[in-house]
Amino acid sequence: MIHLTDEIRMALNQALANRIFCALATADAQGMPDVSYRGSVVAWDEEHLVFWERSRGTALENMRENPKVCIMYYNPNNRKFWRFYGRAQLIAEGPERERIMAAIPEAELERDPERTGVAVKVALDMVREGPRVIMQRESR
Repeated sequence: MIHLTDEIRMALNQALANRIFCALATADAQGMPDVSYRGSVVAWDEEHLVFWERSRGTALENMRENPKVCIMYYNPNNRKFWRFYGRAQLIAEGPERERIMAAIPEAELERDPERTGVAVKVALDMVREGPRVIMQRESR
């Protein structure tokens, strides 16, 4: 079962303010990987992360072809290290995009003054703390 703890949620939601950036791993339809930093990752609820995709580059194209992603959080100050595995949903318009945009840190949105970015909602399937699986979605 996926149920993000308060510790995880607080760490993610304060990451940018603490100068911590998450790494986003994606892969295209043929499996070619790509990694990029994201300053806008926040915990949406107990089983979803969201972020603002403003670069509209390789990661966005990869998520269109292959929704499986991994987001890594590492804080060198307290040595907290989590990996979040899930499926990305791209939300380019509508009220859910607006709600997600409102949750994104303002410093990140300032880099997209025209607000042309895409909201990305990641349904989590597994969470690892270091090498250990600490949460996993139950099979349906």
